Parts: sequence; structure tokens; C-alpha cells
Amino acid sequence: MTADAQNDPAVRRAQEERLRAVWEPPKGWFFRWTDCNNNRVGNWYVLTAFAFMLFAGVLALIMRTQLAAPDNDLVSASTFNQLFTLHGSMMMFLFAVPMFEAVSIILLPSLLGARDLPFPRLSAFGYWSFLIGGVFVSGSIFFNAAPDGGWFMYPPLTTRKDLSGLGADIWMLGLSFIEVSSVAAAVELIVGVLKCRPPGMRLNLMPLYAWYILVVAVMILFAFPPLIAGDVLFEMERLLDWPFFDTARGGDPLLWQHLFWIFGHPEVYIIFLPSIALFAMLVPTFARRHLLGYPWIVLAAVGTAFLSFGLWVHHMFATGLPKISLAFFSAASQAVVIPTGVQIFCFLATLWAGRVMWSTPLLYATGSLAIFVIGGLTGVMVAVVPFDWQAHDTYFVVAHLHYVLIGGTLLPLFAGLYYYWPLVTGKKLSDRLGRTAFWIMFVGANLTFFPMHFSGLMGMPRRVFTYPAELGIGGLNLASTAGAYLFAAGVALVVIDLALSPTRPKARRNPWDAGTLEWLTLPESENWGVRSIPLIESRYPIWDQPGFVRNVDEGRYFLPDAEEGRRETIVTTVLDARPLQVVRLGTPSVKPMLTAVALGGVFILTTYHLYWLALLSGLATLALVLAWLWTGTAEIPEKPCKPIGHGLELPLYISGPSSSGWWAMFITMMADATAFSGLVFGYYFYWTVHPAFPPSGAGLDGPGIAWPMAALGLTLASWAATVAAREIHARGRIALTRLLLVAAPLASLGGLAAGLAGPWVTGLDPTLHVYPAIVWTLAIWTTAHNGIGAIMQVYTLARSLAGKMTPTHDADLRNITVFQHFLALTAIVTYLTIAWFPEVA
Repeated sequence: MTADAQNDPAVRRAQEERLRAVWEPPKGWFFRWTDCNNNRVGNWYVLTAFAFMLFAGVLALIMRTQLAAPDNDLVSASTFNQLFTLHGSMMMFLFAVPMFEAVSIILLPSLLGARDLPFPRLSAFGYWSFLIGGVFVSGSIFFNAAPDGGWFMYPPLTTRKDLSGLGADIWMLGLSFIEVSSVAAAVELIVGVLKCRPPGMRLNLMPLYAWYILVVAVMILFAFPPLIAGDVLFEMERLLDWPFFDTARGGDPLLWQHLFWIFGHPEVYIIFLPSIALFAMLVPTFARRHLLGYPWIVLAAVGTAFLSFGLWVHHMFATGLPKISLAFFSAASQAVVIPTGVQIFCFLATLWAGRVMWSTPLLYATGSLAIFVIGGLTGVMVAVVPFDWQAHDTYFVVAHLHYVLIGGTLLPLFAGLYYYWPLVTGKKLSDRLGRTAFWIMFVGANLTFFPMHFSGLMGMPRRVFTYPAELGIGGLNLASTAGAYLFAAGVALVVIDLALSPTRPKARRNPWDAGTLEWLTLPESENWGVRSIPLIESRYPIWDQPGFVRNVDEGRYFLPDAEEGRRETIVTTVLDARPLQVVRLGTPSVKPMLTAVALGGVFILTTYHLYWLALLSGLATLALVLAWLWTGTAEIPEKPCKPIGHGLELPLYISGPSSSGWWAMFITMMADATAFSGLVFGYYFYWTVHPAFPPSGAGLDGPGIAWPMAALGLTLASWAATVAAREIHARGRIALTRLLLVAAPLASLGGLAAGLAGPWVTGLDPTLHVYPAIVWTLAIWTTAHNGIGAIMQVYTLARSLAGKMTPTHDADLRNITVFQHFLALTAIVTYLTIAWFPEVA
């Protein structure tokens, strides 16, 4: 299609009709839920996360009512324990992180000028996993079975079955399932930012929101897996009596605290940085100028993420750690102020230098900064070790936490809600109701949490369901309760505003006169995203590129049509966004939903010790994943290339490091390797805390050297066969490739058997002491990957035999080679550790 042809309105109308037909959502009461378009899935995500937030807010109001007066008996201690555990868990796992991912799933395609993100079915799978896991965890309170050990679930209180009931399993397995959806969304967002930017959008031209999404999604990859590793150890102790946290048998509860807070502290920044990202989008719009300090903000965001992984111990100052550790982590905790301050001062400087248009979104943004700064200042106070020892586990920390989260997450999300509501619905929210709600919430938040600083310093501990009148904090608690209800009234006003939105007229396009790509969206939103994928020359193309909006709307840029009736977008290079490929996207399907249901069954049935049914559910999950991959990935196109406009022609199939699939596998394996490193950390942690590790005696000696070395040799042989198959296949020798793909899984299965034989033959008893337990865990982790690797190799062989893989269409083989690289590394670390470290120690 030439540029001149786009002058013909009839041609443009025909293109639009084809695009509209291709991107039409499924209809029907059931099939509408099989959609995977990120706009629709993102909306489901947002509504579900918002509903969980409201539910958690109601739980908080019940708690505040209980604490309004001394010696109150509205709820029992047991119920109160469930309330504060579920409130914290839901706000963190079911609202803050999912809401950030939901907003990103909606905004990112528009921000990047893409038709959609590269794996829309993965987004749908993530949503259904989130919904099932969230309902399972939050619904437990209606059966008096909610978790009651706090949102951090410290052992041994929570690992001992005589002290905690089924709620601990529900928390652990339910939220582990939700973590799967978080990691899935992170993979989608990272690949989307790196590979689906429009031509010309180099890294230094990316919208800041995309930068923040990239940083935060990478943080999720490295923060959540240690918690997954901790979950594995936790559940193995509860279900199998393997004593990872039982001091009588060599375990140590502090290991859980390390693994939890390696996740838990970055978690605060995972939910804070996306809020800053919203500021980065709306501040330039209302300052009517480019954002000042763009490179400094990017560096500060990366610096904040880096530092956040070095702060986890400041949650453990009171556990008796060495003084050198306390000094280091205290200094690191205070250093995070520097990059945070850089970002805030850049926003203030932009407002100072611009022509500010005060609006409801900007009101929320500036108000939230004020609250966040108070939380930041008290954060510096608790980063000082002597002060932390005084305030630890008191309501002072509750006040600090909520100032940070309300100022750093909740109010910025309301700013984003009022800013982006016209983008999602085509209608503006009420300025009058929005400003009224803001002031009610602003006063309510301060009335609730500021008195807690004093009640904490006066001796009120956290997580108590009542307190004596003699403590003299009844008035402060009554004020906090009144503030909580006031804050809830403000939230209710926002809900009313949202409910009235359908009755209001459509707003004009780009009602805030913003300069970034997402505002190309029309009030009558089309599911295809942008009409044509633009060429980007500026950070604010709507402001800076003449005729930009008209050219996009008239299809004068790239990929303005859908001639073959397929959903497509452009894949570009990571650094400078040069066009590489036209990628065909997944269409609506029931498979993501069914896969989430089957995988949810594994976690939920295991919670109730229905192991055989859980195994069947696991097999169903495997079958569905294979069917999903077989029918929906690495499709060989009907032609090699496709013109996309302006004389450019792009391939429809690429493989290896240029493809989005290869990147998805690589990023997933990074998360997997991080979880594995959490388990290895556990092994060496026990070595540091025991004067004699490993111990010796009956059931404790093993796994020897021979079997682990055999397992390592067979695993490396499987890896070498896969790499050789990839190279030989590229040379067109298909028969030899298939022969290697027969040998590779056999070697992998041999590695699996040998890996388990070591601890089995030597009689290591995992219930006797933590040493055999951690050896068994490392062996099981590695051999499970052997099994998955063998399935991948057989799957690739089947693809070759079915004619779905050729020497020029080899994405399957190249992607499983990435898995094999990580498996080989895992095997080297595992078998050298369990075989040779006892000799060295």
C-alpha cells in the first residue's frame, strides 16, 4: 500500500472494516469471557482488584471499630487475627501489585502505539489465575478459616499445626497461585516494552511510564521467586514434616524472614514506582511542558529498584543480627532517599517551570506527595537502629506503613483514575465529586494514621485485638477510628462518581491535551488500538510532530490494514526500535481460562490434602498447556514476508534472540533461576548457623558423590544433545536432529532418576534433620526440571514429525535450548553443592 493510496477515503474505510472485523470481541454470555484483548482483560483486572480493595477496606473498618474503645468485645481475638492478616494480604497481593499490572496491561499497548501486547492469551491466563486465587483466599473468612498469622506468616507460629489451622495453607498455596499470575504478567510487560515499541521509539524516547513498568516488572522477576522458594519450604514443613524452620531439628525461622523480606521490601517499591510513573505522565500534561530531568528520573528509578533489594534486613533489626549488618542495612535504608528525592524534585521543577493547569488528577497527585513525604520521613526514623528497637512492632510502624502506602500507592491510583478514565470509557469523571472526595480522604487519612505515631510511642503494640483503658490511648484510637470512617466515606464518593459515569456524555478526544501516544485513543474506542503504527521522533509526538494525529488516523504510517484477517503488530529491536517482524497475535480462546482452572485445582486440592485429585489436575494442566502451545504458537505463515507501508517488508516468522518468544523464555527462566537461588541460599544459610554442617549419623549421611555426578553427567549430555540438535537442524539435517531429540529426553530422564537415587540410596531421612530435607529439596527441584526438559524435547520432536518445525522455522527448538542452558546451570550448582560441599565443609 502506497502513501498516495491512503488519500482515497474508500480505501481507508475498507481497511477500517477489515480491522474492525479482525479485532471484534467474541459474543455470547460465556464466550465473551474467552476474550484476550488486553483492553478488555485489563478492565477485568482493574475491576476485580478494586473489588478486593473495597473488601479489604471493610475488614479494616471492622478492626478500627473493635479498637475504637478500650476492652471492646465486638470481635474475638481469633477473628481479629484473621481480619488483620487478610486485610494486609489482600491489600498487598490482591490489590496493590495486581492493580499496577492491570493498569499497565490497559495502558501499555496505547503508550507504545502497538495493536496489543505480544502474548494476549498469557494476560488472560494471568487474570483467571488471579481471580480464582483471590476468591479462594479472601472467601476463607466466611468459613472462619482465614489465615491468622499476619501477612508475613512468621514460623514457627504458622508452621506448627497445633498453633495454626488450615488458614496457613490457604494463605501459602492460594497466594503462591496468585504469584504465578504476577510473574506471567511481568513477562508479558517486559517483552511488550522491549519488543513492541513503534519504529523510531528508541529507549531514550520511551514514555517514562514504560520505563517504570520495565523496572518494576524486572523487580517482580527477582522479588517474587525468593518468596516462592520460601513457600516451597514452608509447605513442605506443614505437609510433609520437613523441618526447615524447626530449631529442634536444625531448622531456623530466620531463614523464612530473610526469604520473605527479600521479597517484602522490594514489594513496597514495586507498588510505589508505578504510582510515580503516573505522576510522570500527568505532571507534564498539566504543566504544559516536557518533563524536566528525563534521564535523571530514569536513573533514579533504576537506582531505587537496585537499592530496594539491599534493604530487607531493616525489617529484622530486632532479631539479634551482627552489628556490622545493622550498620550496613541502616545506611542503605537511608540512601534510598536520594533517588526518591531526585524523582520528586524533578516533578516539582517541571511544575515550577510550566504553566500549571490545576485539575482533579493533579490535586490527587500533589496531595499524595505530601502524605508520602511524611511516611518517608518516619521511614528514615525507623531506619535508625536504636529508634527501630524502640518502635518495632508498635503502632508507630503501622502509621509509617500506611502513610507510605496511601501516599505512594492509593491516592496516586485515584489520580490515575481521574486522569485516564476518559481514555478507558470516553467520559470524564466529575471534578466536583472528585475534589470533594479528595479532601475527605486527605483529612480522613491523616486523622486515622497520624495519632498512631503517638499511640505506638506510648506503648500500643501491633496486632492486638484490644487494650486496657489504663494505657491512656483510648482517645487516640477513637480519633483513628473516626478518621477511618471518614476515609471510607471519601472512597464511597469516588465509587458513586464511577457509578454515575455511564449517564454522562462523551468527552472530546484527548480532553487534557496531553502529548503522549495513549491519547490517540478515540472516545468510541476501537479494539484494534491505533489505526496505524506510527513513526516516533519525540517523547511527546502529539505535541511535537506536525500532523501526527491525522497521519495516524488516516493510516499513513505502518500496518494500516489486516488483509489476511489476522491480528498483528510490529516487533522491533530492543535498543533502537528498528522494525524486525510482523507478529501474529493470539485470538480469543477458552484455553487460558481452562488452564488457570486446572492449575488452580492443583493448589486448592493440595490445600485440603486431596493429593490424587491434585495430581489429576496437574496432568490436566500439562495437557492444556501443550494444546495451547501446539495450536497457538510458532505457526508457520502462508508467506515469508508482508509489506507494512512506506516500502518496508517484514518477515512473518523469526526465531532466536530477535523474537518475542525467545525473550519470554529467557525472562521466565530468570525468574526460575532466582527461585532456585533462594533454595541454594537456604542450604548455605544452614551451614552458617550450625557449627557442624552437615551432621552425621543414621539417616543423615548422603547423598554421596557417585549418584549426583552421574545425574550431572546425564543432564549435561541432554543439554549438549539439544544444542547439537539446534545447530544441525539449522544445516538442514532433519533426520539427525530427530535422532538427537530422541537421545536428549532419554538422557534427561536418566538424570532425573540418578538425581533422586543419591538421597534415596543413602537413606537420607528428610524428617530427621534440616540437612537431608534441604538436600532432598534441591534434588527434587533439579530433577523436576529434568522432567519438564524431557517433555519439551519430546514436544519439539513431535513438532518436527508433524511438519510444524523446519530448518527455517525453528522457534520451538531455539526456545527449549534456552531452558536447557538454565537447567544445565541448575544441575551444576545443585550437584556440586550436595556432592562436594560436605567434603569441603
